[in-house]
Amino acid sequence: MNALQELLANLIAFQSVTPDDAGCQDYMINYLQQLGFQCQRFDNAPVSNFYATYGESRPLLVFAGHTDVVPVGDESRWLTDPFTLCEQDGLLYGRGTADMKGSLACMLIAAARFVASNPAPAGSLGFLITSGEEGDDYDLGTPYVMAQLHQQGIHPDFCIVGEPSSTKMLGDVLKIGRRGSLNGKLSLHGKQGHVAYPHLADNAIHKILPALVELTTTRWDEGNPHFPPTSLQITHVYAGGQANNVIPGELSLHFNIRYSTEHTADTLKQAVHACFERHGLTPVIAWRLSGEPFLTARGRLLESCVKNIKNNTGQTPELSTSGGTSDGRFIAPYGIEVVELGPINATIHQVNECVSLADLSALTTLYSAICQDLLG
Repeated sequence: MNALQELLANLIAFQSVTPDDAGCQDYMINYLQQLGFQCQRFDNAPVSNFYATYGESRPLLVFAGHTDVVPVGDESRWLTDPFTLCEQDGLLYGRGTADMKGSLACMLIAAARFVASNPAPAGSLGFLITSGEEGDDYDLGTPYVMAQLHQQGIHPDFCIVGEPSSTKMLGDVLKIGRRGSLNGKLSLHGKQGHVAYPHLADNAIHKILPALVELTTTRWDEGNPHFPPTSLQITHVYAGGQANNVIPGELSLHFNIRYSTEHTADTLKQAVHACFERHGLTPVIAWRLSGEPFLTARGRLLESCVKNIKNNTGQTPELSTSGGTSDGRFIAPYGIEVVELGPINATIHQVNECVSLADLSALTTLYSAICQDLLG
């Protein structure tokens, strides 16, 4: 077992199911402190967070990631113990190998190489690690730490998020942004009644249908060269269910809008409310913004990543904003160049999650080369 495998095995052994870090960050902090990094804890129960830095010069490149993993699911379907790293035919199995303890192990090895090669670096290397990325406590993680760092006057220039961005080959996709995500929980009141006397009732389902048709068929925008068009999806509807002869008087509905840089959360809220007003409805909507869209379309970080991916893998990465959200959405608003570069995502959140040992070795080389390029 080489140094990378041994490090990953130790990380996988921590059963850090979100948001419980289970001691994984203590292990990482001890590793980084031995390299000479200065570490700060920013715990925000139940989420654990830390920030570490090496060097005092600019620019400042930060590796961002998370120690929390999703639940293992049906453990009887795993070929191996999900919290014991196991190698079979060049693949490393275990919960978090791809998302994203594999990336964390590569980052740590790359940090050790950087420190060994740069006792007096021309820039600084940092780590921003949370245990609140995978679950509903994400607002206690990266956004909280970023606010604390901002108050301390710490302003990173570049950030590599280690999310599993690759699809078929390591480095074939480089995430340069993500769509925004806006959630709405809607409540609409009608009047309950008997189906035989509809004139004495006000069916909440019937009331909302014309507005929903408009919302779900609206062409919000055409997108742009970096983002697909904005889309709204209804994810939950509940009304009635008491009896077949009862007209429902209450309706609840959940929806999500994934949107491009052609919109902001405020413009979308206004458009949704305006639609209901046109239909004579005044539902109560509780909004939750998961993150505004962000984009790193140019800059030194992007140039370095593309160059080093070409040099080390022989391929030109696709620059993409596809997929769900990531913690990059909390970092980019501070004026930081952000990209996501990590292993293949084919098995993330699945039973028998795995990653190629060769890919992790290559990813470590990529991280090291980018650090040296920007900071060495």
